[in-house]
Amino acid sequence: MRFDHSVTIQAPAERVWAVFSDVERWPEWTPTVESVERLDEGRIRPGARTRIRQPKLPVAVWEVTELVEGQYFEWVSKAPGIKTTGGHRVVSTPEGTVATATIIQEGPLGWLFGRLYAGLTRRYIATETEKLKELAER
Repeated sequence: MRFDHSVTIQAPAERVWAVFSDVERWPEWTPTVESVERLDEGRIRPGARTRIRQPKLPVAVWEVTELVEGQYFEWVSKAPGIKTTGGHRVVSTPEGTVATATIIQEGPLGWLFGRLYAGLTRRYIATETEKLKELAER
């Protein structure tokens, strides 16, 4: 299953990216993340791992699989029977900066988890992008 949510933010793409990619600070601005623990040092990069605790979800370790600095990063969390991919994209447009959060759930249990948590997943990514907008526009 795939879930996407985008918002247009009236702030430079560099500002939006700086907030979106600073995963350690997410608990400060979004209620969908209780805690973040980086399992390595430095900025995110391919191979970087992060443990995230969210309300109503199991604790997950995410590993960055793709990164285009200033534009996009993707990370993956795996559990028995399910692979979850999270995408975080920032695109500059004439109307403003568009930020998109994506969740893709795959695997033998991915469809089941996706269906069971569809409402929560939609609410979380909508909240995250809206809170990102609020912070970046300050």
